[in-house]
Amino acid sequence: MALEMRAVCEKCNVDLDAGGDAHICSYECTFCTDCSKEMNSVCPNCGGELVARPKRKG
Repeated sequence: MALEMRAVCEKCNVDLDAGGDAHICSYECTFCTDCSKEMNSVCPNCGGELVARPKRKG
């Protein structure tokens, strides 16, 4: 099962490149770095930890 690489931040709707910086929780909720910092790296949907999302080439 592949990781879903969502293309926009769930909070501010900024575009997220698959090779760029983003943060996810274990349910793959996805946020930009700025929003993740604002939320103290805690997912507002599930309360889980937001961590750096792996990057893909291309």
